[in-house]
Amino acid sequence: MQITKKLQLKKFLSAVIILLLLTATPLTAINVKAADSAVLNVSQTASQTASVDLKAFAEEKAKTLTSLYGLDSVSYALIDNGNIILSQKYYSQAKKYETKASDVYGIGSISKIFTTVAVLQLSGQGKLSLDTPVVAYLPEFTMADDRYKDITVRMLLNHSSGLMGSTLNNSILFQDKDTVAHDTFLESLKSQRLKAAPGSYSVYCKDGFTLAEILVEKVSGMSFSQYIKDNITTPLGLKKTLTPVESIPAGLLSGTYAKLLKTPLPTESFLAIGAGGIYSSAEELCRFSQLFMTAGSYVNVLSAQASDSMENPEYAKGLNPTQGSSLTYGLGWDSVTTYPYESYGIKALVKGGDTLTYHGSLTVLPEENMAIAVMSSGGSSLYNQVFAQEIMLEALKSKGRITEIKPDETFSLPKKTAIPADQKQYEGYYGNFTNMLKVTMKDTGTMTLTSLLAPASPQIFYYTGNGKYYYTDGTYYLSFEKNTNGNTYIYFSGFTKLPGLGQSPSSSYLAQKLTENPLTAEVEKVWKARSGKTYFLLSEKYSSQLYVLSTPYSAIQMAESIKGYWINTVIIDKDHAKSPFQIPGSYGRDLTDYRFFRENGIEYLNAGGNIFLSSDSLKTLPAKTAKYTVGEKGYASWYKLSSNTASKKITVTVPANASFAVYNEKDVCITNYYLNKNKTITLPKKGYIVFMGNAGSVFHLNFAK
Repeated sequence: MQITKKLQLKKFLSAVIILLLLTATPLTAINVKAADSAVLNVSQTASQTASVDLKAFAEEKAKTLTSLYGLDSVSYALIDNGNIILSQKYYSQAKKYETKASDVYGIGSISKIFTTVAVLQLSGQGKLSLDTPVVAYLPEFTMADDRYKDITVRMLLNHSSGLMGSTLNNSILFQDKDTVAHDTFLESLKSQRLKAAPGSYSVYCKDGFTLAEILVEKVSGMSFSQYIKDNITTPLGLKKTLTPVESIPAGLLSGTYAKLLKTPLPTESFLAIGAGGIYSSAEELCRFSQLFMTAGSYVNVLSAQASDSMENPEYAKGLNPTQGSSLTYGLGWDSVTTYPYESYGIKALVKGGDTLTYHGSLTVLPEENMAIAVMSSGGSSLYNQVFAQEIMLEALKSKGRITEIKPDETFSLPKKTAIPADQKQYEGYYGNFTNMLKVTMKDTGTMTLTSLLAPASPQIFYYTGNGKYYYTDGTYYLSFEKNTNGNTYIYFSGFTKLPGLGQSPSSSYLAQKLTENPLTAEVEKVWKARSGKTYFLLSEKYSSQLYVLSTPYSAIQMAESIKGYWINTVIIDKDHAKSPFQIPGSYGRDLTDYRFFRENGIEYLNAGGNIFLSSDSLKTLPAKTAKYTVGEKGYASWYKLSSNTASKKITVTVPANASFAVYNEKDVCITNYYLNKNKTITLPKKGYIVFMGNAGSVFHLNFAK
């Protein structure tokens, strides 16, 4: 919806933020392009049993995804009472590397459903209890905040643990099975605090499921991947549902793409497996979904009681908007009361998932014994979910379960009225996990919402009475709510229209009201000196996707109009700033505290465990042959390019377990040795070069004469 279109924060610390937004893809302007596409029947038998009209309808929607929304490929399957009645792959004809055999995709956060099943299996065997503190099973789990002892197993699965959010350092790699992210996860938690008291509210949290993954390993005595294989995928006959530490056969994974390469990118390895690292096909996800159906015949894998417990409205146990939320968390599920199915009296469970390149959606109608899975390369899980709902409604209609499909919501232009005096108390500053906002009002009925971090595109709303401010096209409204926890929130509710696909509602708290935080002159001077600097990511491995699919550096601008805040955090002292938000749903997820520290006279920034270097300490690459060595801590080594090196050709001798990358003046990666093995390149006029590898790696750089 428009809030996510226009008020998304300009990417600050983009190497971190792109990880945080894996399941919160903004609806930016649609990239409309012409694209020839083709359909592959993944299962000929399945396609023959599908109704012709349903098949044709799905094909038309799939064509829209590839042509209008720029997806490289989309694969989808629909199961009805144990029979796959629709199964196809649709792809851009330009992607000549695609084949019908490459029907496996990263399922992203749909992996959380597998993790939930694993935990419930162990609970059913009496090996753990959902309402027992995690420390009873994992005494090695400790945090800097003593409240961690109150986190129960259930809280990991319903997003109410209070953990900060996403510790994904070195977890999203290319063609690399290094488990360092998993192996150091508990160590990284030791220095973290909680953002809320355990159980106080549910807010999306990947780390809860990574902790659940380690819990499964400890209680079962086997690796998480082995546990999933022995206890879920093998009993269900799922041969294409795998993890990145297993051997995924060549050609099985659907291709992913980036402008840097003409061929598909190397195999993705998402190594926070319990949170988002499982790979599967649309058909196999449908088979897996039978665990949650009334007529399920797999009680030997998951009991009916455990399956039903996943549908419990867990989100309702804590703080929630009084006007309701579109995120209705169960155990593992994003939503247990889902649009538009509830308007037909139909129960629907939904889980979306996104990695940097793969996207998916799983919708299960447990009482109808139906499910649809939609997987894609490119796009977003939201696109896939809306695609899925349109196909599922047509399927329900074709079998006579519903008589008609209700039309999309329509909207009228709002008519503004004068803003009453009592509404003026809501003027001021608000924030969430990616933004800082300023609310101003005019008596005549206009409210302006401005991002302090991207102020060029303010939004205008019209007051229409009853405490509601409608966006000028009428598609959604904002209101203000004081909750029992003492905080004041902006609430939003409305619809996103995806042309050619359908419509999706969204409602939640958007942001929390903030008070100014006056600083001493000395502290304020220190933080202002940091504002406007560019910060460069040092701590990601050479195989990290962030060096290719993100810009691993960004300028940070301090918000000027509110006192005492650094980006969207409260400044505590000269070197520390903490996130102040307690927002249920999604806009209070993935919070980051910032800590500056110094080593050998150089200042570094620790942001959520990621280490950054300020542009103040960045050296300029000299125009001469030289060698460059990665230091003992393994930090990447960045250099600024200048007119002295512009248009000069260099050759870099790269050691094993290392890489280098070059970025031009538009912040585009124009070469990455790990991907293209290109050791010779002509340097751009401006930009950066980075050398990354294991500690002690030595690079030799030669300029052509």
